Amino acid sequence: MSEEKILLAYSGGLDTSCILKWLLEQGYEVICFMADVGQEEDFTAAREKALRIGAKDVIVKDMKEMFVEKFVWPALQMGLLYEDRYLLGTSLARPCISIGMMESAAQRGCSIISHGATGKGNDQIRFELSCYALNPKIKVIAPWRMPEFCERFQGRQDLLEYAKKNNIPVSATPKAPWSMDANIMHISYESGILEDPSVAAPEELYQMTTAPVKGPETPTIVEIIFKEGIAVRATELITGKTMEEPLDILTFLNKIGGEHGVGRIDLVENRFLGLKSRGVYETPGGSILYVAHKDLEVYCLDREIFRVKSFLATKMADYVYNGFWYSPEAEYVRSCLVASQRNVTGKVVVEIFKGHAMAVSRESIKSIYNQELASMDVHGTLSPFAATGFIEVNAMRLKEHHRVFGSANTK
Repeated sequence: MSEEKILLAYSGGLDTSCILKWLLEQGYEVICFMADVGQEEDFTAAREKALRIGAKDVIVKDMKEMFVEKFVWPALQMGLLYEDRYLLGTSLARPCISIGMMESAAQRGCSIISHGATGKGNDQIRFELSCYALNPKIKVIAPWRMPEFCERFQGRQDLLEYAKKNNIPVSATPKAPWSMDANIMHISYESGILEDPSVAAPEELYQMTTAPVKGPETPTIVEIIFKEGIAVRATELITGKTMEEPLDILTFLNKIGGEHGVGRIDLVENRFLGLKSRGVYETPGGSILYVAHKDLEVYCLDREIFRVKSFLATKMADYVYNGFWYSPEAEYVRSCLVASQRNVTGKVVVEIFKGHAMAVSRESIKSIYNQELASMDVHGTLSPFAATGFIEVNAMRLKEHHRVFGSANTK
């Protein structure tokens, strides 16, 4: 039996409540940690439940502003999109929550942390790699990877029996046939009926967004101002309502995007462990900001810088998804991506309607767009005759290829 202190990442749900009791049975003193990153959660009820089970204390840390300013905003500035679709809402929350965990562990003298992440998922990797990077001496107990725990608990039914035996309160409301993870940036859904990729997600699953077909019959027009790739102001043009703080901007755009059904995706993704999983995500405000930022990037950046930046953003998205936010490679790539944003300053007007967010105008004094040069009405400084030589030089390679292989390719 051990008398060491453990800091348990606690949600108040069935898994972590049973893990709390199990850790107490092993002789540990357990302090529960809950991070408020914007999820709809009754923290008071969760705290009371943990104390009734036997936790020494429950820490609830408000991390919403840190999450948005230090993780969501940089991710949008870098243009991160995992496998061309996922805006990384859960992935970004984990290194943020890990900061709170390591700070609390140090303050309370906990040499061990624990969590309820499964052995098949990404979160176990994200939490543990982040915590090890922040405190290399920390120890981790992951019950769902321990033989003695897994032999005792195969799944939900075993946990329910254990909860009943130990008088652990379980919600009387039937559990939705899927799991959910929420924060101020998004909600993700997986497991249960969603494990069959051929089954469409039911409409009642979605909590942040209205079905696009049921949204307003008129579009909402929003002007978003960026400074060096960071959103610094968002204004609804009809009402004039304006937000300037990161948390306020995201909350504001979540509401607008949610009303119009923006930010829904249903996909099969590649987990870091090598298996595929099906997930459904809602990211309304983040999707609006991503569209606006990408539009301004293309407008302001040199073509080749944009392409190199896009390649690095793909690498960075992989690092974040796989749990390497605090790695040396992520630090280096992030510095390159931030440097690419020096000229991404200006404003974008976005039309939001029926599930879509589309940039309709943009302005920037940093853009290298030259209206006269691009115009179809005047020649400008580019002589049309110059294109003849340009085409001739580029055609040389194609002609030579056809000379050698052309007859074979036409058979």
